[in-house]
Amino acid sequence: MNKAPKTAISPTRTEDYPEWYQQVIRAADLAENSPVRGCMVIKPWGYSLWENMQRALDKMFKDTGHRNAYFPLFIPMSFLEKEAEHVEGFAKECAVVTHHRLEPDPDTGGLRPAGPLEEPLIVRPTSETIIGAMYAKWVQSYRDLPILINQWANVVRWEMRTRLFLRTAEFLWQEGHTVHATQDEALEETRKMLDVYADFAENFMAVPVIKGEKTAGERFPGADMTLSIEAMMQDRKALQAGTSHFLGQNFSKAQEIKFQDQNGEVAYAWTTSWGVSTRLIGALIMTHADDDGMIVPPKLAPAHAVILPIYRDDQQRAEVLSYCQNLKAELSALAYAGRAVEVEIDDRDLRGGEKKWYHVKRGVPLRIEIGPKDLAKDAVFLARRDTGEQSSLARQTLIDSFTSVLDDIQNSLFQKALTMREANTVVLSNEKEFREYFTPRNPDQPEIHGGFALCYFESEETVQPLLDELKVTIRCIPLANNDTPGTCFLSGRPAQKQAIFAKAY
Repeated sequence: MNKAPKTAISPTRTEDYPEWYQQVIRAADLAENSPVRGCMVIKPWGYSLWENMQRALDKMFKDTGHRNAYFPLFIPMSFLEKEAEHVEGFAKECAVVTHHRLEPDPDTGGLRPAGPLEEPLIVRPTSETIIGAMYAKWVQSYRDLPILINQWANVVRWEMRTRLFLRTAEFLWQEGHTVHATQDEALEETRKMLDVYADFAENFMAVPVIKGEKTAGERFPGADMTLSIEAMMQDRKALQAGTSHFLGQNFSKAQEIKFQDQNGEVAYAWTTSWGVSTRLIGALIMTHADDDGMIVPPKLAPAHAVILPIYRDDQQRAEVLSYCQNLKAELSALAYAGRAVEVEIDDRDLRGGEKKWYHVKRGVPLRIEIGPKDLAKDAVFLARRDTGEQSSLARQTLIDSFTSVLDDIQNSLFQKALTMREANTVVLSNEKEFREYFTPRNPDQPEIHGGFALCYFESEETVQPLLDELKVTIRCIPLANNDTPGTCFLSGRPAQKQAIFAKAY
């Protein structure tokens, strides 16, 4: 009887996908739960991933004309009340500050809140209202427009059921907020930023995404239109990886963002907002990681390679380390994806196998092992994290081919994820097919079900009862190749558009 191969992560993806996800985070040392319920501590390797995401996205935002600013963490409750749909959408998730200062408690000997605030403050769940209040002061004339601003910040949404990176009470993100003189300009901005997110997801994260429009029931509260990018994880569930909202004039009217147009008439401005968060790290894990841990796309890797020196005595150590340091300097002089190649040397006093698996679990793209025999041949031992492929090659060959190998890893990760999505996307035309596709194949493993289903649908109201029953959602109405009418898979009546249906995070 053949034994199952030993893996670094237990349980494996097929045994228990949700627990596998948590164990990958732990093994890669990305983050951990904090003493504050629902909040996480992002550890250095995980935060380096976020910093590299920030760096790439920030450049893309600035290349499209946006600038960074910062707005308050606290929002007066009256600001949220001005936009009814917005406050209703976020009310259950709001953290509220009602008191200021602490004072000694004579009854307990501890501390207690002192006086109440004149008006409760909301810890920002999103910033449309507070930013809109400032824009109302800044916008007087059409000459003041457009305003194209982004902020990097944290937000709080009081989630009851949390999961590291995917859903936490506090998380990091960016939120863009723009103001325009015309509807067409605002719509163009909304679509442009969705394209920026799709570009980043596919070309930096190596995550294929579908661009689409959310249905009315899935829109951002207070928006006229929400566009999103949707990605498929390895358990075939969907993950919303970024959203861009056309807010129309809803927030302008609530916040009095008005301007004098070129005809001298007063008009309400048109606004947008768009954002992505540390949820993207969760997307990286669930798209690329395997049963040995993380696999990090080179364009976002905190370290592109790790060098592991191998020696038996102090003399060998000095020779091998000198060789490793020279090689690191040569590799660090290279550039990849707009930044210098980053290389670590791991000379900790640990057994070789222990060091190897430490970096495998963290997902470092390339592992370079160098010992006395390699020095004698002026060669190195190279291993790829994505495929496990190993080879011995000349030092100069490594240097000459280094960035092309990184490119190959980056492209291979994308192609593997795309192949997986395409293999798990089907077109369904009736209720029987739909039910079978989304019914778990094994009651003990409810995560094993269908992937993406592309279906014509008459209306959200028509299909919602079935979706609630099967715990399926309408992810988006794809923007591409979706102009031909068809027949609703449930009612059999005419339908104008197809949508992607899936179970989701």
